[in-house]
Amino acid sequence: MPAWIKKTLVALITVFTFGLVTPPSVLLDTSSKADRPTRQSLEKMDEEQQTEEESADIPEITPEDFISYAVEEAEKQSMIKFGSKIGPVIEKEFKSTILPRIEDTLAAFTEALPSETVQHLAVSPKPKGGENEKIFHVYNSESGKDLLRFHVRRDNPPKDGYYFNFHYHSTEDNFLAHNDLGKIYWSKNKPPQWLS
Repeated sequence: MPAWIKKTLVALITVFTFGLVTPPSVLLDTSSKADRPTRQSLEKMDEEQQTEEESADIPEITPEDFISYAVEEAEKQSMIKFGSKIGPVIEKEFKSTILPRIEDTLAAFTEALPSETVQHLAVSPKPKGGENEKIFHVYNSESGKDLLRFHVRRDNPPKDGYYFNFHYHSTEDNFLAHNDLGKIYWSKNKPPQWLS
């Protein structure tokens, strides 16, 4: 269809509907099917092919790379979850006792996975606040399914004060079992909300 007819139809539709109706995209399309590739478009296609080739050369993520990344995220997200009230009190014990156990758990977990699955492992971005137990989850970024869930629960045994119970759940048992990572004593007083 000639360009002058398209422009006329667009103007008529706009005027008759007081601009309330958008003209069809066919009328707004200014490109021609007979367009031949220009030198710039050919250069752009070459750049895109080079980018694809470069992305194919990205090295594989080793289990050790993922463990290092996940432990760093575990520490960072735990400190965020603890907040400014809980964090300074339990930080030292968390780093010396719980964090190494998280690292051991991640190592045993990734060791059992095929290398192509390790390529798609990711760590959830935010811990939950309030009374929620979630610190972080390890999931398959391709399928979106959780594989490991690292949590902390507040325990209050009778006449014993409050403890932070660190544990994880695994997809192997459908996240039912609490796999213990350790406990940190808080005090006789109820701890503040997470993220506070």
